[in-house]
Amino acid sequence: MERFFNSSGSFVAFRRSKTDRFLFDSSGNWIGWFPWGDEQAVDQSGSYLGTVVRNRLLKDLRARYRGYPGYPGYPGYAGYPGYPGFAGYVAKPAMFDDIEEERLKG
Repeated sequence: MERFFNSSGSFVAFRRSKTDRFLFDSSGNWIGWFPWGDEQAVDQSGSYLGTVVRNRLLKDLRARYRGYPGYPGYPGYAGYPGYPGFAGYVAKPAMFDDIEEERLKG
């Protein structure tokens, strides 16, 4: 399991493995996916959601539109990820910000 945190260190999302293309919120609800096989995630409607930066899921303020990624199909039940603890604060990279909390809820 690969867990993601915001810049404050709070657990916000996960995927079941490093190669899993589906993204889930901290309760196991499906919130998005990785359509291009890189670190950029979109929400269920195909709109940009965030970018993985090490173990953080952040909004890249420079993210450009890459086209509609289609629909990946239903990801199935992810299960409950448990509580991984607090990751600690990190400074946000330039031109990155935290994703709005309401976008990270399934």
